[in-house]
Amino acid sequence: MGSVTGAVLKTLLLLSTPNWNRVLAGNSYNCDDPLVSPLSQASFSSSSELSSSHGPGFARLNRRDGAGGWSPLVSNKYQWLQIDLGERMEITAVATQGGYGSSNWVTSYLLMFSDSGRNWKQYRQEDSIWGFVGNANADSVVYYRLQPSIKARFLRFIPLEWNPKGRIGMRIEVFGCAYRSEVVDLDGKSCLLYRLDKKSLSPIKDVISLKFKTMQSDGILLHREGQNGDHITLELRRGKLFLLINSGDAEPAARAPGGLGLGSLLDDQQWHSALVQRWGAQVNFTVDEHRRRFRAQGELSDLRLGHEISFGGIPAPGKSVSFPHKHFHGCLENLFYNGVDIIDLAKRQDPQMIILGNVSFSCSQPQSVPVTFLSPRSYLALPGSFGEDEISATFQFRTWNKAGLLLFTELQLVSGGLLLFLNDGKLKLHLYHPGKLPSDITAGVGLNDGQWHSVSLSAKRNYLSVMVDGQVASASPSQGPEQIYSGGTFYFGGCPDSSFGSKCKSPLGGFQGCMRLISIRHEVVDLISVQRGTLGNFSDLQIDSCGITDRCLPNYCEHGGECSQSWDTFHCNCANTGYRGATCHSSIYEQSCEAYKHKGNTSGFYYIDADGSGPLEPFLLYCNMTETAWTIVQHNGSDVTRVRNTSPEHPYTGLFEYVASMEQLQATINRSEHCEQELTYYCKKSRLVSKEDGTPLSWWVGRTNETQTYWGGSLPDAQKCTCGLKGNCADSQYYCNCDADRNEWANDTGFLSYKEHLPVTKIVITDTARPHSEAAYRLGPLLCRGDKLFWNSASFNTEASYLHFPTFHGELSADVSFFFKTTASSGVFLENLGITDFIRIELRSPAVVTFSFDVGNGPFEVSVQSPTHFNDNKWHHVRVERNMKEASVQVDQLSPRTQPAPADGHVLLQLNSQLFVGGTATRQRGFLGCIRSLQLNGEALDLEDRARVTPGVEPGCAGHCSSYGRLCHHGGACREKPSGFSCDCTSSAYAGPFCSDEISAYFGSGSSVTYNFQENYSLSKNSSSRAASFHGDTRLSRETIKFSFRTTRTPSLLLYLSSFYKEYLSVIIAKNGSLQIRYKLNRYQEPDVVNFDFKNMADGQLHHVKINREEAVVFVEIDESMRRQVHLASGTELSAVRSLVLGRITDHSGTRDDREPLTNTIKSDSAVIGGLIAVVIFILLCITAIAVRIYQQKRLYKRNEAKRSENVDNAEAVLKSELNIQNAVGENQKEYFF
Repeated sequence: MGSVTGAVLKTLLLLSTPNWNRVLAGNSYNCDDPLVSPLSQASFSSSSELSSSHGPGFARLNRRDGAGGWSPLVSNKYQWLQIDLGERMEITAVATQGGYGSSNWVTSYLLMFSDSGRNWKQYRQEDSIWGFVGNANADSVVYYRLQPSIKARFLRFIPLEWNPKGRIGMRIEVFGCAYRSEVVDLDGKSCLLYRLDKKSLSPIKDVISLKFKTMQSDGILLHREGQNGDHITLELRRGKLFLLINSGDAEPAARAPGGLGLGSLLDDQQWHSALVQRWGAQVNFTVDEHRRRFRAQGELSDLRLGHEISFGGIPAPGKSVSFPHKHFHGCLENLFYNGVDIIDLAKRQDPQMIILGNVSFSCSQPQSVPVTFLSPRSYLALPGSFGEDEISATFQFRTWNKAGLLLFTELQLVSGGLLLFLNDGKLKLHLYHPGKLPSDITAGVGLNDGQWHSVSLSAKRNYLSVMVDGQVASASPSQGPEQIYSGGTFYFGGCPDSSFGSKCKSPLGGFQGCMRLISIRHEVVDLISVQRGTLGNFSDLQIDSCGITDRCLPNYCEHGGECSQSWDTFHCNCANTGYRGATCHSSIYEQSCEAYKHKGNTSGFYYIDADGSGPLEPFLLYCNMTETAWTIVQHNGSDVTRVRNTSPEHPYTGLFEYVASMEQLQATINRSEHCEQELTYYCKKSRLVSKEDGTPLSWWVGRTNETQTYWGGSLPDAQKCTCGLKGNCADSQYYCNCDADRNEWANDTGFLSYKEHLPVTKIVITDTARPHSEAAYRLGPLLCRGDKLFWNSASFNTEASYLHFPTFHGELSADVSFFFKTTASSGVFLENLGITDFIRIELRSPAVVTFSFDVGNGPFEVSVQSPTHFNDNKWHHVRVERNMKEASVQVDQLSPRTQPAPADGHVLLQLNSQLFVGGTATRQRGFLGCIRSLQLNGEALDLEDRARVTPGVEPGCAGHCSSYGRLCHHGGACREKPSGFSCDCTSSAYAGPFCSDEISAYFGSGSSVTYNFQENYSLSKNSSSRAASFHGDTRLSRETIKFSFRTTRTPSLLLYLSSFYKEYLSVIIAKNGSLQIRYKLNRYQEPDVVNFDFKNMADGQLHHVKINREEAVVFVEIDESMRRQVHLASGTELSAVRSLVLGRITDHSGTRDDREPLTNTIKSDSAVIGGLIAVVIFILLCITAIAVRIYQQKRLYKRNEAKRSENVDNAEAVLKSELNIQNAVGENQKEYFF
């Protein structure tokens, strides 16, 4: 009859239930029987009832008895409805209704469970505490399937919110089935010893499963030892379960002396499961829902373990037990070793079992009543005795918080008090009263570690002490109180509102954590009486439950981030990880050299994180920034290695180890447009291929671990070398030079460029055993060019067009990054939907980018607003991240915006639709423009490939210079490329990928460089009109000159600009080391002289000079510190510009052999201008840019000294006349012309 009723009820529930749990995975067996409907009235209880017709016995689902449901006397958050199922049951689902035909229903509630009706535990999902969503009216049924299921005897429903126009009202049903188990209770001195028979012995395989619960933080659950220190041990230590597996002299399995630890807070008197599975050296270790897989150290397949295994302790420890240990005190359930039911054998007194000590086969229930202080506003006020001459209290507490009030009590007759509080994880006892110096005691350290700590305090005349975990700290008698009288009330955990008239003080805020075993004046406090309202009072407490949770288990700090926690949340320390963010999710490094280049970085060493936020770690490599970015990865075999005396029977193997792992290299290679590696094989009577049968005699191995017989420059499987492809081998009948087998050195060299085979990891040589036979090899670094994913883009031409990809999976951590450019005012970049969850990134308005999402806590939005518009047809970078702690959005270099995640809410992002890029499923509000380099959790989507087959979307996107042209400096011109851009430095005095590298030259004694702006026409003294007609288009009314120099010689000419009309500009270092700038803009007037004599400019240091002239106004800046502005009297224009001379140095050291290398001169202090006249820039006629570019001697040519230019003669004459130097220049002068 019961089964029929259950089927009918389930059918009714399914028909009337519009809301289903987010997780609907069913059980593999039938465990859905209604458990409440058959119960008697005595099985129901509650905190209170509104009337006898609103009692808890009327809370059965779909029943109309009494008032049609349970309602408490007062509707507040301290009410509860409790069900006693009579025995432990497996509970798989719950269902709720409101009070029949009323306005009373609960909109959210908590579900608690217990084995004994004490020490309740709150049901959780997604590793987060949260209230179940209840009803929206009185009669509809809301059904929740529980994953995982609950095994308990008692259930308690605690209303959190209810209909504001009514009161709390509930009807409930619980579904499940009977739960059968074998249980043994160990008292901390007893254990079970199992003697294995020969059939049970398995040196290769072990499977151990059990459940346990205890109030003790330490104890041995399982131990088996053997010879030579071999052993397997499962031990509870500080509330954490450790697995130790040791084979002989090998290190413990967890690679640390303490073993491998899992779980936390396992001493909470709740059931926890443990599973150990070992197959040889492979071990799976599971505690509750947390699993670790590892390969143990040593040869575990050869474990020499004994024939006995103990549970609950180590009866007679052998030599292998070198660690301190305690027996387990608590209950074990369903204990199986390799399929053998150990507890059943013990109950049946099987001969293989030995019971040591007192054990029972039912689980005792310690009646400790914990209390949880849920918030900083929580407090527990308990009465004491007035006027007592001693104050004493004891209790235990556990918390993650470093600070908070534990206890306050007022002193009678004086306005003093006694405070006991946590500060920085230490316990402080503070006694104060007017007119006296306060007394302070500090005890303990690191007490915010989540463990239970016992506290006992005592205060009386001339005595003040506090004991923490058995360690006593007391004040000296002189610091103790002269007299003390208790004030009556003890405030635990916090203080009530001041409106209550209490003098309680809480300088560091309230305590958040758990307390238990509270005693005042050596009398234990009955906390159940407190819960019923018959003793003391309280606020914001959860009595008969310790609600502490380990928020660092599992550790949601990624990439090795260190997790710490408080009561409410966890924090990740990302220092030295290479990652940042609330959970150390986002890499601080770029994914390629190409990305670094387009942030304006020049050549150098950089850390690369090829998979972004993925699991691969960053690694250091060299980026060579040319017109394209080259990635250079070194290895340990870059030198030439010689090989002798090898044969097919005794081959030589050369291994190459790179600065990165194969996974890191593969990710880098996959991103690159092209990769190559130069391999050179030197040979002397050493062949690559056998002449007889074509068998390879030498080969190399790549990333795929496959043998490769093609050599440099060849395609795969061709068994050819570069010369064979080009047809120029030493012997035309062979495809490789080395196969000619000559008794002289030859080589086969080329670049391997088949990406799937790179990098080279090994080379094998077998043909150097014959007389005079020898080989050598050299492998160059791995070279990769570009980043195809960085430029992968698509153009969206209509609002209805979009690209679709598989569902995005970022349940706990999700990051999305991309570039976009558009002229549209709004549009959706990306959208992915679930049943209720979703993510969406959009351009909300021209200046606002918004990230919207819902993970089950309701929709949230995070927006970045820019002072300028984003729809400027330039590339903008968007990065969005959502994790358990927060959601954030950053656009370009604007400040990121964050939205904290709600405390104890849903955390899993569950999506199931396709991922839409550039539009939405409704084909509305689509994006118009370009999206580039779209990456989700470090993985790039191939937009171009999908765009080729999608109407309304085109692969690629032109127009990069509008965004990246700013990277081309000093007059460099941005040139568009299909993938990216380049800087044309032709019209710049700088070089490099961004025209930012200074071009410098060393000048030897008497050396100079001349640049002719005009052909050197020979003009007569009266041919000024002719010169004007030839050169009138080169009048300078303004110029900007920048250069740097370094020298120790005086006098020196740094720069001389001349005209055909004997007008000039000169910059010189005078004999006294001062810098002089002379302008002669009218040949009939004396020159204007600007003199800088504030320091010696020939001091060997690098100096920077800037000259800016606007007609007659000249502004000069020296070393960015000395500035001067002058007005010229000689004129406003430099007419008919003729030539520019750089670097003539006057040398009085005599002649020198012209054949002596210039480098020798450079090394001489007598002839150095610090190597540097670095950059010279002229802006002519406000429009034309003339750049002087100085390269090595191959870019110059030496002019015959006998035909020295008149320009240089004039420059030297000017220098001589201006410095009043009479002696002639030596014959070793050198001149170079452009």
